[in-house]
Amino acid sequence: MTMEKIKELFKRILPEAVKNHIRNEKDVLQRLPQDLEAFIDPVRRNTISSIKKFHNAHNGERCFVIGNGPSLQNTDMTNLRNEYTFGLNRIYLMFQDLGFSTSYFVSINDLVVEQSAADIQALDIPKFVSWRSRKWLTPKDDLFFLYTTYTGPKFTKNAAGRLWEGATVTYIALQLAYYMGFSEVILIGVDHNFATKGKPNTTITSEGDDPNHFDPKYFGKGFRWQLPDLETSEIAYRMARNAFEADGRKVVDATVGGKLTVFPKVEYNSLF
Repeated sequence: MTMEKIKELFKRILPEAVKNHIRNEKDVLQRLPQDLEAFIDPVRRNTISSIKKFHNAHNGERCFVIGNGPSLQNTDMTNLRNEYTFGLNRIYLMFQDLGFSTSYFVSINDLVVEQSAADIQALDIPKFVSWRSRKWLTPKDDLFFLYTTYTGPKFTKNAAGRLWEGATVTYIALQLAYYMGFSEVILIGVDHNFATKGKPNTTITSEGDDPNHFDPKYFGKGFRWQLPDLETSEIAYRMARNAFEADGRKVVDATVGGKLTVFPKVEYNSLF
């Protein structure tokens, strides 16, 4: 019997749990050099220490995680002026019109950070970015470099450790919200629906106005971005729901017309 046939045989007869365990062990070994580098890097060491001030800082409170879908155009954002909020990626494009900024900012996609580095650096709010972003951003007191990875699915309760990206920055924000102790997280603008179609994670360059976000300039002409991986995002969201509910907390979805079905739905205007 050839090696290929042996591999196929094992794929057929091994239980799925065993196959997942093998995949996870392989991933851990492959990621080990990166794990060690992240642990000893001075930029990461500083974040590991400084991020602790956020741990359970919002026990028992609620927050809003703001996705950037077109539905925000139909959402009264002025209601959020006195709420705790997480803004994602290029959310700052609406700050001037709103007259206020989000409480926190999160961005972990390399293409977004690379092309928006100057804007992100200038934001005067706590900013959480991927450790990879040190290539484009200069460390400062309000900039926290998270160790995020593409592989190794899990929900991390300690934001000082490794966080799985789950194919969406929204998942990182949910893990941060858990770490900070929020008892209720409300999603808005998480439309979970893109007009632009194609193979997930493929990098493309926009050829005109952006139909997938609240502002046509969001990923406007010439901006490089990656097509969404909605299937992986749903896996991540289910992990987040399970983690929050196991701890007596909750995540609800108040996105106007959103297509995501993982979280319980609530009507946005009823929250105020």
